[in-house]
Amino acid sequence: MSRTTYTCPGCERDDRVQAVPAVYLAGRDAVTSRERNRDGDMRTVTRTVTTGLSDALAPVPEAPSYAIGGLGVLAGAVAVGTFLGGVLAGKWFSGESAHEPPELDGWHLLPQDVPVEPPPAYEFLGWISALALLAAVLVLVVVLRRRAAFAHLTRGRHRAEELWSCGWYCHRCGTVHFEDVPGEDRTPLTLQRFRERVWEHGGYGDLAAEQRAVDSDRS
Repeated sequence: MSRTTYTCPGCERDDRVQAVPAVYLAGRDAVTSRERNRDGDMRTVTRTVTTGLSDALAPVPEAPSYAIGGLGVLAGAVAVGTFLGGVLAGKWFSGESAHEPPELDGWHLLPQDVPVEPPPAYEFLGWISALALLAAVLVLVVVLRRRAAFAHLTRGRHRAEELWSCGWYCHRCGTVHFEDVPGEDRTPLTLQRFRERVWEHGGYGDLAAEQRAVDSDRS
């Protein structure tokens, strides 16, 4: 089965020239390993291992971090826990003798004869639950806004991927060039310059200066 072979415009050889999508996908592997958790039990963990070259050839910017979502989950758990604690505590104390004079041999003791200890105040649990719930809602709003902003920013990624898929990477030179793209010549491009071209085509080229392409796999 024949295939189209392109030579690198830098070294004029084709033995180490590979399509950019193939290089990108080859550098992203799922690695499964066995390790112990905090309790000492063995568990299976799957992680995605990405090479520096694959990251450098990414057609879209890195998505914003959603680590703050963990704080939202924690705040939600605190809100539910304190709410249930307040409800249970109030139920327990609702049937105590503090609300009704006790009986002794069929006679009701007078309230002034029985020292009544007021039940503990559990209002603070309600405040903690309300504040934790508010924090959880705020975190959720922040995460949703970040996702919406990223989706809006990368809405032109299909255009970027069209140009990106026409790129060819030379493993010998460490450069990228385009083939058969109207308006684009075959000049060898650095990884950063290739990223700028592709991301500009998708409408988010300004992020190329913030997320610079670095091939840490090359010495």
